[in-house]
Amino acid sequence: MLVEENFSLKPHNTFGLDVIADLKASIERIDDLSELFQADKYRSIKKMILGGGSNVLFTRNFLGMVLKMEIKGIEILEEGDDSVLISFGAGENWHQCVMWAVEQGYGGVENLSLIPGTIGAAPMQNIGAYGVELKEIFHSLEAYEIKTGRIVRFFNEDCKFGYRYSVFKGPQRDKYIITKVNLRLSKKPSFNISYGAINETLEEMGVERLSLKSISQAVINIRQSKLPDPAQVGNAGSFFKNPVVENTYFDSLRAAFDDIPGYRLDEEFTKVPAAWLIDQCGWKGKRFGNVGVHDKQALVLVNHGGGKGKEIVTLSQDIQKSVQNTFGIHLETEVNIID
Repeated sequence: MLVEENFSLKPHNTFGLDVIADLKASIERIDDLSELFQADKYRSIKKMILGGGSNVLFTRNFLGMVLKMEIKGIEILEEGDDSVLISFGAGENWHQCVMWAVEQGYGGVENLSLIPGTIGAAPMQNIGAYGVELKEIFHSLEAYEIKTGRIVRFFNEDCKFGYRYSVFKGPQRDKYIITKVNLRLSKKPSFNISYGAINETLEEMGVERLSLKSISQAVINIRQSKLPDPAQVGNAGSFFKNPVVENTYFDSLRAAFDDIPGYRLDEEFTKVPAAWLIDQCGWKGKRFGNVGVHDKQALVLVNHGGGKGKEIVTLSQDIQKSVQNTFGIHLETEVNIID
């Protein structure tokens, strides 16, 4: 296991923030975790898991050890006439795994194309996009229990998936490290093109016959048109969650703002696009020194270069206050802020 000192995290967080970790360890196997958490040399050091760095915001140098998840591997565990169960190492790149599945003709993940990050990070917040959530294809995962050093398996129902939520963001936070994720994909997929602009984009692409590849490419086209490339402009994608409000409260908002969009989830709740709320408050495209709000997608906070994590936090708090004062809705951050 390689352990490095004074490790620059700038290439390892998509905000491109120039911060340093005291120590960095590359985790390529389970035994590496046992050594770090059980051995006297490292046991007392503060630690954090870092996957693709696409959902974190560092506000300062990290005074501890960053564990860079590098456990790789793709293995077919079961295969039937209709579906296939596949195990992915937690350090595998999510989008590359989606592309692999699409090439193999395995459906279920195509709407989740181009989401940044690693496989291991996906179940932590039940990633989702364009009408699909991870929980719909998730079978189970294996995780290292920090306290005991044993490997524990969590099945779908154990994870208590919700909107951008799992037990790993709640009661099991910081107790486990995900090492493998098992997904059940379809060999006879049904296509989901009703959400967002997928259908319209497919028409623009001239697609006459639907396929996993065409839907995946449509999603990629949409995301690239809306979201800045982190290699060009530092960002972590959507900074805030789309808020969910009671239907009665949404109806009162619509009486005051007749063009407010909403997606009714059930008889009790409606999801409201956070980007619309932020845009209505006048934040879209605003720049404050080296940080700001993306001019094409108000959900995305950006580092134009040389920005500090605390500047982005301050901007996010100002946006939250503005939306709260205007609409009476609190925006929750989707990005994990490391203070």
